[in-house]
Amino acid sequence: MPLTVYNTLSRSKEKFTPHAPPRVGMYVCGPTVYGHAHLGHAKSYVSFDVVLRYLRHLDYDVTYVQNITDVGHLTEQDYGMADEGEDKIIREAKQRGVHPMAVAEFFTNSYFADMDALSVLRPDIAPRATGHIPEQIELVERLIATGHAYEVEGNVYFNTASFADYGKLSGRRLEEAESGTRVAERSDKRSPSDFALWKRAEPEHIMQWPSPWGRGYPGWHLECSVMSTKYLGQPFDIHGGGLENQFPHHECEIAQCEAGTGTPFVKYWLHNNMITINGTKMGKSLNNFVSLKEIFSGKIADPERAKNVSLSRAYPPDVVRFLILQSHYRAPADFSDEALEAALKGHTRLRECVQSVRGATASARDGEVEPRISEAVEQARAKFTEAMDDDFNTAGALSALFDLVRTANTAVTDGATRGSLDAINDVFTTLGGTVLGVIREHYDAQAGGANDLLSGAMELLIQLRADARKNKDFATSDKIRDALAAKGLALEDRPDVTVWRPAGP
Repeated sequence: MPLTVYNTLSRSKEKFTPHAPPRVGMYVCGPTVYGHAHLGHAKSYVSFDVVLRYLRHLDYDVTYVQNITDVGHLTEQDYGMADEGEDKIIREAKQRGVHPMAVAEFFTNSYFADMDALSVLRPDIAPRATGHIPEQIELVERLIATGHAYEVEGNVYFNTASFADYGKLSGRRLEEAESGTRVAERSDKRSPSDFALWKRAEPEHIMQWPSPWGRGYPGWHLECSVMSTKYLGQPFDIHGGGLENQFPHHECEIAQCEAGTGTPFVKYWLHNNMITINGTKMGKSLNNFVSLKEIFSGKIADPERAKNVSLSRAYPPDVVRFLILQSHYRAPADFSDEALEAALKGHTRLRECVQSVRGATASARDGEVEPRISEAVEQARAKFTEAMDDDFNTAGALSALFDLVRTANTAVTDGATRGSLDAINDVFTTLGGTVLGVIREHYDAQAGGANDLLSGAMELLIQLRADARKNKDFATSDKIRDALAAKGLALEDRPDVTVWRPAGP
């Protein structure tokens, strides 16, 4: 069966046929860097990481672009179509007493560190919005020249009535888009559904640039249109992102690009579903979000938020990735301490099997692949491929690996040939490792991953420091604290416990 993907644009599964095979252009909306990455980010970027990995496994030459939103602008999602409110990055910078770019730089590094821990491959290109202001201005000028945009006292808006296909991705008619806007709309818009391309900056606004319409900054949607087409051309093959961005963000991207050029923007639109916390939508307004660093350390930083999100222990990044891939990317994934514990048990079973197979290979008797092993391996490969070809069904792919676990454990116990064990290990390493990213090429002999080692080492250092303080050896206590700080790890002494976390500005 050929690879089929669910295309949000057509609302159906389609055979995947890129524009210029074997080349594939893929763009995924990246994070707005004003805070540490959370579980919702993991759901999205792990999901699209597997899409990337599987396409490359199928020998496609993929160019993967994922942007970093580091520009001071407002989002319609947070503040309504009126674009009212204060930008998140600037607000965070004011609270910390630093420049907005310091905030953006710190949390960009934090984001990539978390993605590295989750075995998410780095994008080929990670463009930043602030590095593409001239191109964004150029697109706005083109839209004004073609009658698709208008300027009002330094603000430039896209005229949605000028683009007949507005709403084709989300299925919203123009009237529905207008009725879905918030009451406090900007009075200088011709229509409530029109959206900002360029915004006039007040003198005190920290992040602003010169433009033909005065000093200002770009609208939220503009950056993705510009950066995706700059590096992938137009049209390109895959645009990915969270389901919550389908409207208005992705809808507006389409309008900008297709109105500006008269050609299609993207062939396949892929959207991942959201994370829920104990059955409730995760969100900062509900104070029930959880950052990846909190999951990796087992400590919720805010005591009030800890009442809504429980963690009984630290969970390694491999387990978080495993949890996410247990559900389809288009299905919601529920997070709970119980779900993580179940994922830990499942991942441990898989990892220990892999370690057992690899450990038995060195002393295994010589010989080719035994027929029963060959059959089980081929069945696992076929089941895995069938699942992944069906719109990247990672849950089915994991099931195929666990079918092989039973055969693998028996093979080790029965003393299978080296050829048989090599064949089993190749499936685990290639399909479970290279494609799904849940099996590492090498494991520490006594631990399930690097995060287990780090957590154990930190617990030991915290105890040694506590012993030093108890013995009034403050020089040693301070030396441990300062040495960790130099490595980017901060110790926080609370009334009843000392916890560690990544150091920040």
